[in-house]
Formats: sequence, C-alpha cells, structure tokens
Amino acid sequence: MDAKNKIIYALDVDSLDKARRQVAGIAPHVGMLKIGLELITSVGGPQAVAAVHDAGGLVMYDGKFNDIPHTMAGATRPVAAQGVKMFTVHASSGLESVKAAVANCGASKVIGVTVLTSLGEEECIEIFGDKPSAKVRAFAELLCEAGAHAIVCSPQEVGRLADLPLTRITPGVRPRWAAVGDQKRVMTPAEAIHAGADYLVIGRPISAPPPEVGSPADAARLIAMEIEGAQA
Repeated sequence: MDAKNKIIYALDVDSLDKARRQVAGIAPHVGMLKIGLELITSVGGPQAVAAVHDAGGLVMYDGKFNDIPHTMAGATRPVAAQGVKMFTVHASSGLESVKAAVANCGASKVIGVTVLTSLGEEECIEIFGDKPSAKVRAFAELLCEAGAHAIVCSPQEVGRLADLPLTRITPGVRPRWAAVGDQKRVMTPAEAIHAGADYLVIGRPISAPPPEVGSPADAARLIAMEIEGAQA
C-alpha cells in the first residue's frame, strides 16, 4: 500500500463549505477521509458522505454506534447503503450489537472502537475496570468473535494484536512537530507503523500544522514521507 493511503484524514469541521474546501485540498494526499460526529450532527450524514464522494474521496464514517442490537442494525444499514468504505461501532456495545452491525454492513467494513485515546490508565480503569492494554485485547477478541473487520485503538496497544485477523487503525498519532493536544496514548507516524498499524487517523497535525511545516497538503506529504521511511 502506498504510504499516503495509510493516512485517514479526520474531517473535523461543522459545515459543508468547510468540508468541501478541506476535501479539495487534502483528498489527493491521503487514502481516506473520516467523517466524524461534529460534521454528521451539523449537516447530516448523507450530505457529509456526498461531499467526500463528489470529490472522489473514500469515507470512513465515524458514527461510533453504540446501542441495542435492533437499533444497531437499523442505524448501520442505511450508512452502509451510502457506499462508505468503513464505519465505526463501539465494541463496548457488546457481542450481539456488533454482530448486528456486521450483518447489515453490506460492502462496508465494520470497525470496532475500543478505548478512546483521550483516556489515560486511571480513567480506563474507572470506566472499564481494567488497564487499556488488557481492555483493548478483550475488546479485540470480542470483535473477532462478532466478525468485525477492523479495530481502532491507540498506537500503544496495536502491537499486542498482531495475532488477530483485524485491520488495525490508530488515532492518537502525532508527528514530533505537532502538538499532542487532548490525546494521552500517542506515538509518531513512524512509531505507529513500526508497532503494526495499518492505517493512521490524523486530524489537527494536518489541518493546522505549525508555520514551519507549511500548508495542510505539505503536512500530509511530510507524514506520508515519514510512513514511507518506516516501511522501508
């Protein structure tokens, strides 16, 4: 896979005009664009998907579905019908709910979200009753049993999942020249690739790079070069 195709750009904006401008500038330099909750709730999922598709981009629909099986089936079926490449569900929704999403995914891939990269060890224990490394592994095994295709986890856990048949997608990726922000469990693009990540979700380092890096397109190209070097 070409280095740029391993980049999933997080399209975290609140209007179609902003989305279209970013898609036009970024789509040629990344493999996929992630439509998240901000854009979905601001303009509507179908409209957001169409904005990316109209520019020739592929969509990761980050709806993070988390509900009972019946509702999961009803919510994910129309998303898959829009022709998205992938969509996300929370692994914490449980085995039967993830199975319901898989049964209704059509040609799309089901991605299981595990422990958010904004959570540190203490918060993870408070919420899930265990450390991130152990909880991500447990969620990964649940996703495999449910027939999901991919997993979202921090770069720090991705290396522990090499034995499982899941595509590994990692947010919490920050080049050395970018601010960490609200992420807790992070790695650089090269470190994440070496750890075993298949795709890297990157937003703010591309949308708002430091002045010395240049434009968002320059930032995307710089990250792709780092990934290429890590793959050599």
